[in-house]
Amino acid sequence: MRAFPFLRLASVAGSLLLACVPSLRAQSPAAPAAPPVAPADSALQSEMLRLLDALPAQSSMHALHVPSGRTVAVRADQPMSTMSVIKIPIMVQAYRDAEAGRLRLDERHTIREEDLRGGSGLLQRFAVGLAPTMRDLIDQMIITSDNTATDMILARVGKDRVNASLQALGFRDTRVIHTIGDFFRLLQAAYDPQRARWSDVQVFRARPPADMSAATMAETRYRFTADAAMWLGSTTAREMNTLLRGIMTASYANREHSDAMLRHLRGQFYNSRLPATLRYASGVTVSHKTGDFPPISGSDVGIIDYPGGPIVISVFTNSNRGDFAVLEATIGKIASRLVEVWK
Repeated sequence: MRAFPFLRLASVAGSLLLACVPSLRAQSPAAPAAPPVAPADSALQSEMLRLLDALPAQSSMHALHVPSGRTVAVRADQPMSTMSVIKIPIMVQAYRDAEAGRLRLDERHTIREEDLRGGSGLLQRFAVGLAPTMRDLIDQMIITSDNTATDMILARVGKDRVNASLQALGFRDTRVIHTIGDFFRLLQAAYDPQRARWSDVQVFRARPPADMSAATMAETRYRFTADAAMWLGSTTAREMNTLLRGIMTASYANREHSDAMLRHLRGQFYNSRLPATLRYASGVTVSHKTGDFPPISGSDVGIIDYPGGPIVISVFTNSNRGDFAVLEATIGKIASRLVEVWK
């Protein structure tokens, strides 16, 4: 999410929505076919555990070598704050809606001042009145993690509908909790409770309180992101790998739309984690999505294609108290080591 300046939800609202929209359940494809079954790679798992536990952060990961079925799982079923990784299921919902005829990927949406969101993304830097297509918005939501694009897509497809689809597809822990606008409003309210009533425009234009020290602001942000009720979204490393695998196997949308989703992920601009060293290796491609709130949270999930692969991998870190550069380098080292061992 790159916000410089995420708890299981057994949602009653989601259940009610499914009852009102039975086609969601009827159109839900089967879960992605299971890869070959192989024992967990215990030696590699111990190595990954040491790397993650060396970080002064909450961490989890799941990795699958698709051809062999070998896996590594470190706290893989622990719910984690997603930050911008939650944009992947939002993308999936948009393409499922396009396939069902609920939206057109070439329909245009005019950006208004009240649509602008801070944090990551480029659309906030353009003059209002720009009218990108839905396909453009999805692309920016993924490749630059654009927050303006994300809330515009969520307004179009519906947060509750995303969560209802996730529930119908069998995901227990993966949910969108807040829109980007609401997340930032809650953050502003953590600085000053009076800001809870601010409009989207006021939140976008906001600056930290002038009388708040840098140390106090940093600690406020840390406590804020540690509260699961304030997360942007929630998932587990295992569930996120299931979602990625389902995109690969066209289990949630047809082949054309699944390939389009993979192209978005392949275009990711932020390459300081999973692809940190792999991007320089011959024959290696990383299709991925980051999620972060530096220096407190930094995650990366994706598909590593290489001779002998692919690998599906999700690494999450929350509540980091250490050097963010070391955190990023560790995720890169994990990815490189998996490729080296899983030939």
